[in-house]
Amino acid sequence: MSSFKYLFEPIMIGSVEVPNRICHVPTDISSAHADGSVSARDIYHHATIAKGGTGFIIVGATSPQGHTGRSTVTCLVADGDEYIPGLARLAEAMHRYGAKCAVQLQHPGRQAALPRSGKFASTDMVVNLPWSQSRPILYASEEESLTRKSVHVLTTDEIIVLIDLFAEAAWRVKQAGFDAVELHAAHGYLISEFMSPYLNRRTDRFGGSFDNRMRFPLAIIEAIHKKCGRDFPVLVRYSVDEWVPGGRELPESIQVAKVFEEAGVAALDLSQCIQESPGAGFDPMYYEEGWTIYASEAIKKEVKIPVINSHSLRNPEYCEKILAEGKVDMVGLSRQLLADPYWPIKAKYGQVKAIRRCISCLTGCWQESLMAKKEIACAINPSCGNPAFEIRTRVAQPLRIAVVGGGPAGMEAARHAAERGHQVTLYEKTGELGGAILGCCLTPGKEKMKWYADWIRNEIAQLDIDLRLRCVPSWEELAQYDTVINATGAQSYVPRVSGMAERVVPFEAVLACPKVSCEFHPRDGRKPQKIEGERVIVWGDHYPAADTAAFLASIGKAVTIVTPYKEFGSTIEVIHMYVLRKRFQQQDAEALHSKPFRYPVTVYTNSILLEIGENSLTLLRNGEFLSLPYDAIVTCFTKPNTEVFVQLRQHEIPVVNVGDAVKPRNLHAAVKEGAWAGLTVEKTRLYNPNGTFVNDLPFDIERQILGLGETEEG
Repeated sequence: MSSFKYLFEPIMIGSVEVPNRICHVPTDISSAHADGSVSARDIYHHATIAKGGTGFIIVGATSPQGHTGRSTVTCLVADGDEYIPGLARLAEAMHRYGAKCAVQLQHPGRQAALPRSGKFASTDMVVNLPWSQSRPILYASEEESLTRKSVHVLTTDEIIVLIDLFAEAAWRVKQAGFDAVELHAAHGYLISEFMSPYLNRRTDRFGGSFDNRMRFPLAIIEAIHKKCGRDFPVLVRYSVDEWVPGGRELPESIQVAKVFEEAGVAALDLSQCIQESPGAGFDPMYYEEGWTIYASEAIKKEVKIPVINSHSLRNPEYCEKILAEGKVDMVGLSRQLLADPYWPIKAKYGQVKAIRRCISCLTGCWQESLMAKKEIACAINPSCGNPAFEIRTRVAQPLRIAVVGGGPAGMEAARHAAERGHQVTLYEKTGELGGAILGCCLTPGKEKMKWYADWIRNEIAQLDIDLRLRCVPSWEELAQYDTVINATGAQSYVPRVSGMAERVVPFEAVLACPKVSCEFHPRDGRKPQKIEGERVIVWGDHYPAADTAAFLASIGKAVTIVTPYKEFGSTIEVIHMYVLRKRFQQQDAEALHSKPFRYPVTVYTNSILLEIGENSLTLLRNGEFLSLPYDAIVTCFTKPNTEVFVQLRQHEIPVVNVGDAVKPRNLHAAVKEGAWAGLTVEKTRLYNPNGTFVNDLPFDIERQILGLGETEEG
C-alpha cells in the first residue's frame, strides 16, 4: 500500500466530506448530445475517473443558457428541467465508485463556440484569439483578418436575468444529486470578464471599482444560496494572475479570496490567465510542475476554506509534498486524468512507475479535439473517453505476431497485442526503443515527451514480448509469423534541388540524443552530428523543423527556417507554436524565464529552395529570387518508410501499416493506430480491401467469407 499519507486524507468542502485530496478540476470533454444533454460518453468518462479513485470530480463547462453561450459545440447544458434526469445518471455513475462530484456552471461569453456571432460580453473588446474556441471561422479561400468578431454588450437587465439563470441551473444540479456546484470565473469567460480589471471597461455599477467588478459573481452566489440553501456548497474557480498588463495580479486575488469566503463560498479553485495569455492557461510542455503553487501558498494564509490548485501536476510524490507543506488543500488534476484516470489507485498501491504521466502536448485534448469542434481525446491514452480501446479480453487462440519498428505505433501495437495474450516479437533496427519521440530529448522544453517513452518502454519490459534490438528482419523471416504489423515510421529526405545537395544533413542526425544517463540508452557512442559554423538553414516544416530549429538556436546557432508554406508550423499544436514563436523572437511566454536564444530565429515562408552553392543558396520567395549565405543546411522533410510493408505485400504476407509509415503526422496518430492494430488482430486474420483488420464483422458475414476461402488462414 501507498505511503502517501496526505494525498489520501479526507477533507470537508462545506458540509461534504471528500474521501481524499485529489480533485478532477473541471474539464470540458465536449461529449454531450447536440442539445447539451448528458451522453453515454459523458457517463463513461467521468465514471472511469471515479473508478480510478479521484475523490472529488468537477464536471466541466455546463452552460446556464445554451442558446447564448456554449463553450464547445457539444458541451453540457443545464438551462431546463429536462436536463435533470441525464445529470442524475451522471452523478450516480460517480457516486457508485465513492467519489463526490460537482458541476461547473460556465457562460463562455465572448469566447463561446456557439453562437458564432453576437457573443455576450461585459464590454465591447474585439480581440484576436486564434487559439480560442471562439475564433472566427475562416474558410480555405479566405484571407480576411481574424480580428472580426461581433459581441453583444450585456445590459443591466440582461445581467439580472443571467444571475437568476445561474441560480436555476445550480438548483437543477442539486436536484440531480450532485454534491456541489462551481462557478467558472477564470480564463476570460463571462464571469471572469466582469471580475477582470483588464477586460471590464463598464462604467455602470457592474464595472470600474473592485466592488463593482465583484458585484456580478457575488450576486450569483447569493442567488444560488437562496435557491439551493447555504448548506449546498458553492465553489469558485478564478485566475490568480491574468498575465496581461493591467490584468489582475496576486495582491488583488488575495482580496478576491477573502470576499468569496465572506460570501459563503465553500472552496476556491485557483487557476491562471485569460485567453490573451494562453501559455499560462494551457501550460504546454515548457511549464514546469508546480509553477502555480506560489498562488495557493499565498492565498491559503489569508482564508480558512479549502484551496485547490492545479496546472501541470503530474507526480504523486510532488503532490504529497505540497500537501504536507500546507501549500494547498487539494491537488487539481485535469489532463493528467485524461492520460491516466487510474493515477490515484496506482499511487495508493505504490505503483508510481505504472502511471502514464501527461506530457502536456495539447494535441489530443485541444488541437485535434476541442479546437477542431470534436470530442476530447488524449494523444497517449487511446481509451480516453472511448471504451473501444480498453484492453478487456484475452484471445482464445494466440497468434505469433511480428511488429516491425519500435517507435510509438510499434510499441503500442506490441503492448496491446501482448496484453491480450498474443505471442509478440518486436523488431527495432536501432539499439533503443522510442523512434521519433527521442528526437525531443535535445529540444529545449520538450523533455516531458520522454515521460511517455519511458512509461511505454517499462511496460514493454514487463510483458512477455520478444524484443530484438539492432535487428532488421528479412521478408523470409517475417513470413514465419501469422501476422505482421508494420510500424517503420518516417524518414527524412532531400527534395529535388540543384547544386550541392550532398551538403544537406538529415535532422535525425542532428537530434540524436547522447544522454547516456538514460536507463534505456544503448551506449553505442551515439552523438548528434556536429554542425560547423553559426549560420544554419533549417529546411522544412512541421515538428522536425520546429524541434531542430529550437535545438540549434539553443546552442548558439543563427537559424533561418525555410518553408514552402504560407505559415510555419500550421500543423503543430497552436499553444506550443505561440510559446515557440516568442522564443524565436528572444522573448518568453507569460510566467516563463528561459534563457533567450543567442540569435533570433528567422522564418522565410512561401519559399522554395532552388539551388545550393558553395557558400550560399538561392530561394524563390513570393515570386522573387533571394540569395542566403549559410554554413550548414538541415533537411526536415519526411516521407513514410514503406520498404518493409511493400515487400511483404508483394509476397502476399499478412501485414497492416500503422503510424508514420502510413503518413507522417504526430504522436496522437501513431499511438491510436498502433493500439487499434494490437487490439483487433485475431485468429481469423480477416483483412478488408483497405488492408486493415476487420474482426468485428457480423457472424453471418464472417461465415460467408470463411466459406469462400478468402481469409488468410494458416
